[in-house]
Amino acid sequence: LEGVDLNEVDEDVSEWNENRENEIEKLEIRESYRRQFVGNVAHELKTPIFNIQGYIDTLLDGAIEDSNINRKFLERANKSVSRMIYIVEDLDAITKLEGGKIDIEEEPVDIIELILDVVDQLEMKAKKRNVSLVVEDSRLSRYMVEADVEKIKQVLINLMVNAIKYGNEDGEVLVRTFDMDENILIEVADNGNGIPQKHLSKIFERFYRVDKSRDREQGGSGLGLSIVKHIIEAHNQSINVRSTVGTGTTFSFTLRKANPN
Repeated sequence: LEGVDLNEVDEDVSEWNENRENEIEKLEIRESYRRQFVGNVAHELKTPIFNIQGYIDTLLDGAIEDSNINRKFLERANKSVSRMIYIVEDLDAITKLEGGKIDIEEEPVDIIELILDVVDQLEMKAKKRNVSLVVEDSRLSRYMVEADVEKIKQVLINLMVNAIKYGNEDGEVLVRTFDMDENILIEVADNGNGIPQKHLSKIFERFYRVDKSRDREQGGSGLGLSIVKHIIEAHNQSINVRSTVGTGTTFSFTLRKANPN
């Protein structure tokens, strides 16, 4: 061992041990994350699968001959299949977004026109709950932003559908835009029951639900807000939520202004 610095060797061994422990910790976190994800996926798919199985078994047991039942059960089974497709499509989207495998193709777009397009799309859904969709000052200002049109449309649809579903019946969904110098701020607000403060920090997590029974009853995948967050962050922008119980909830996100020609 002549000429060997034992202190240096000891430091190298300690550093190796520390690095190894860090790697093991990262692998354990990753494995826990994977197990939780697989468990959540299985849980979300279980209900529609069992529903479909129940309807088909009932039909095969003889109900298919009953004209008062067969069509109704086939329609219910079809509804459960649609929910499964919706969940799988959202799973595919979130996996690609988290893996950075979806390209964001930004182009100049009139954000007010895009908002109005989504409002037209959701008008019938809003009418079912007698909810008014209001776009504030939409005719007074035109904001051009850099955005991937289809993905930002998906963001607006998710936020506005949530506001329609979880706001008050006979209520209002208000969409507003604000000039923030280099960015445009877009807000989607409802006047519903609001979200308790303890849930706000987790609201964008995959499969996180404030009211589990009501959310599953409404047929959501539990991935919508997580997808929204990833899309906005892929634009190098931010999204936030604020809420007051008994008053309502507001989601706000920014988009970069398009450079004038």
